[in-house]
Amino acid sequence: MSSEDGRQDGGAEGAPPEQLALIRESVRQAKAPRAKPRTWRGAALAKELPVARVLVDKGVLHLDRYFDYAVPEELDADAQPGVRVRVRFGAGRHRVREGRREGGGLIDGFLVERLAESDYPGPLAALAQVVSPERVLDQELLGLARAVADRYAGSLADVLQLAVPPRNARAERRPSPAPLPPPPAPAPGSWERYEQGPAFLEALASGSAPRAVWNALPGPRWSEELARAVAATLASGRGALAVLPDGRAVARVDAALTALLGEGRHAVLTADAGPEKRYAQWLAVRRGSVRAVIGTRAAMFAPVRDLGLVAVWDDGDDSHSEQHAPQPHAREVLLLRAAQDRCGFLLGGWSCTVEAAQLVDTGWARPLVATRERVRAAAPLVRTVGDQDLARDEAARAARLPTLAWQAVREGLRHGPVLVQVPRRGYVPRMACATCRAPARCRHCSGPLEAQGSGDLRCGWCGREEGGWHCPECGGFRLRAQVVGARRTAEELGRAFPAVPVRTSGREHVLDTVPGAPALVVSTPGAEPVAEGGYAAALLLDGWAMLGRPDLRSDEDALRRWIGAAALVRPQPAGGTVVVVAEPTLRPVQALVRWDPVGHAVRELAERGELGFPPVSRMAAVSGPGEAVAAFLGAVDLPAPAEILGPVPLPVTPAGRPRRPGAPPPGEQWDRALVRVPPGHGAELAAALKAAQAARTARGGNDPVWVRVDPLDIG
Repeated sequence: MSSEDGRQDGGAEGAPPEQLALIRESVRQAKAPRAKPRTWRGAALAKELPVARVLVDKGVLHLDRYFDYAVPEELDADAQPGVRVRVRFGAGRHRVREGRREGGGLIDGFLVERLAESDYPGPLAALAQVVSPERVLDQELLGLARAVADRYAGSLADVLQLAVPPRNARAERRPSPAPLPPPPAPAPGSWERYEQGPAFLEALASGSAPRAVWNALPGPRWSEELARAVAATLASGRGALAVLPDGRAVARVDAALTALLGEGRHAVLTADAGPEKRYAQWLAVRRGSVRAVIGTRAAMFAPVRDLGLVAVWDDGDDSHSEQHAPQPHAREVLLLRAAQDRCGFLLGGWSCTVEAAQLVDTGWARPLVATRERVRAAAPLVRTVGDQDLARDEAARAARLPTLAWQAVREGLRHGPVLVQVPRRGYVPRMACATCRAPARCRHCSGPLEAQGSGDLRCGWCGREEGGWHCPECGGFRLRAQVVGARRTAEELGRAFPAVPVRTSGREHVLDTVPGAPALVVSTPGAEPVAEGGYAAALLLDGWAMLGRPDLRSDEDALRRWIGAAALVRPQPAGGTVVVVAEPTLRPVQALVRWDPVGHAVRELAERGELGFPPVSRMAAVSGPGEAVAAFLGAVDLPAPAEILGPVPLPVTPAGRPRRPGAPPPGEQWDRALVRVPPGHGAELAAALKAAQAARTARGGNDPVWVRVDPLDIG
């Protein structure tokens, strides 16, 4: 026994011979660790264009620019514009060896362009590594990302994180399929139901770039119509991109495109797909193998070649707004793409947003609608139940469900399933006139009035107290909170109809379809499943819970959600009936009864123009701790016509609850100020906010300040 084998002091040195032999053998078989990329010392530079301009993956605003690096000769062939690279970032001027800067931490980036010389007077660090020779970033996508970053006061690196998916080596090594020839132009099909529908398809197929706002008829045929618009664009030899609000809508358009064109004609890009599948689909689009793309908001930056059409369905859905900085909206990104690529544009939905009405009002897009006769033939019968009806209804007072609704459910269950829409919990009530239900607004800025604990009224935007309020519509002086609960709706319906199955669809479990057999389907807004053959009836309960939200878009959003549910009901000639529990004199309810979302959006647009509300004006929200917000507003160089509303305290986020965009962390008290500018000054506002935020981050401010341009929820 050797001396080292005879040691008894424990550990590996004191292990028996058999154990030492196993340890030594495992060390021999272990693979050598991969060396990290290092800077190049004394390496020869590329003979042509030895300077690489790189966008480093740093989302901070004061570093939102390009940095120059030297290109070693060994990387000359692979270091082409658009590839992913790794560079050393953060070395100072004093860390120079043989005329080149060294040190700093490794960071990812994109090589933007190659140059003969640099504007930087000092020594340049060298590229550390070309991650992949795949050119994933072209000038078109880079220009779009820069335009989005400037519009939303964000950084280019943050936008590119949304636009370019993470690399997957296995998907990158796999070749993409060969591109297919253009398909023949499709027949108009159900587009003939619209006055200008066939002409719109003909324009796409001929290579033109029509722009339209499409108010779709109720029913399930919208997915087929959208697929025909995509097919008509492909027939012209160009590409098409369609962005939809959720995976269920994507699946319907996916099935319609497959039935119309067959397999291999389009790619599906959604955030739910795995990293390898998503990157493989994205590469197929980037390489030109596929010319048509459908997907959720993750697809709004898809690098479609020769783009001929961009389309968005149901642009009022909250899911179209990206939650990560700088929080762009899919509609606005596609509008930028339509202007940048001079391609066609289609904004469609059963309802109509104010932004869509503005596109038509300015003449930028044309309306694509059906005649009133076709609308009446396709829409269900809508009946209302107001406060006076509820006051006279004994059943409504006892069970919170009016007699008319019970009758509609009983009659509908004889012929098929019945949909019951229940508002989501957690909507905060706002104040309104107790007589005519007109929203109570501030006389200074027209923001929503909120009741404080002492009973005083305070504006939710500018924070001013309101004394002696009276209704400008009817002259009333009494206020009421606009919210009614509906927590036991499903249980009550189940007890009332014990022989009928009750299905629920909501946040935890969303149903896609339900059979055409009699059943009660209780759903939250936006989660309504499609019934085979359509629903026989629908109940839209507790309308005040949606109309009473303290938000500028409450009326528009309530109408959109009601129409989204009512569009799944059979037409009136087939016996379809919808009962909405809301005051019939309100404009959203009247628009639902007449099935006139376009008229409602046009009137909303006119009112917002008079009051200076978005989208006529541009608005930004600045939120954070009170002192930080005040310091930020004091430092920003706003345009001359800018108006600051507030700041006002934000509600404290309770611990354990989900945090909404722009809301403070749980338990923290934040303030929020709104900055409003008239039309034509939106770019100046975004540039000023971005410059102030960049200066603040460069100084190393500790308190967070969030800047959101065109936020969806402004109160």
